[in-house]
Amino acid sequence: MTVQLVTRVPDAVAEAVDGLVRAGVFGSRSEAVRAGLEAVVERERRAAVGQAIADGYRRVPQDADDLTWPDAATAAMIAEEPW
Repeated sequence: MTVQLVTRVPDAVAEAVDGLVRAGVFGSRSEAVRAGLEAVVERERRAAVGQAIADGYRRVPQDADDLTWPDAATAAMIAEEPW
């Protein structure tokens, strides 16, 4: 299902979008607007995930023991490489 959104944009934005359509970047104004909205939604989703991760580390900070095994595993993988 889709929902129609109606909005107004400044002339300069409309002209820029029309330029992108003429250049073949987007097939239509609607496609350009959808891509822009999807990018904003994705950016905000990623920011929220990043904030949740940072909040988790603030609640339960890493300590030296948390890094011991990954450091050892990384060193072992590097040592196995036939450089």
